[in-house]
Amino acid sequence: MKARVTVTLKTGVLDPQGRAIQHALEGLGFGGVEGVRQGKLIELDLADGTTAADVEAMCKALLANPVIENYRVELA
Repeated sequence: MKARVTVTLKTGVLDPQGRAIQHALEGLGFGGVEGVRQGKLIELDLADGTTAADVEAMCKALLANPVIENYRVELA
């Protein structure tokens, strides 16, 4: 089984990497970008028997910082 974990910063948390990306895009002539939020995608190859609850526990323990980040789990 595979799982995809998408991690993004919560609304209101400053995103310096997103700001740097936006500034770089403007420097390249892409002036229509009004904001950028940068996140991460983590793909997991899971052993048989690994549950959605196990993946949630992984997210809370290591993959995301629940204080400043949101995460979404997709099982495939």
